[in-house]
Amino acid sequence: MTSIKIMDSVSPILYVSHEEDDGMWQFLDGGEVSEEDARILGLKEVIDIDPSLVQLANLPIGWIAWRETEHCQWIRTRAKR
Repeated sequence: MTSIKIMDSVSPILYVSHEEDDGMWQFLDGGEVSEEDARILGLKEVIDIDPSLVQLANLPIGWIAWRETEHCQWIRTRAKR
């Protein structure tokens, strides 16, 4: 899942989660996403938007990654339960 702002290149991807409960990915800008702004994209489509996401391809289920700006390195950690 991502947001319309990311799809339209208005906001960068700053937060990624690989959900433990269902294995789904979330690619967010760090803000709240309303249901009406949420979008489902394939992984290739999201990587086309931000090629740096290839670095997170091995992010384990139940982990998150974030960065301060789109030019910063990704920081990874296990998500809190």
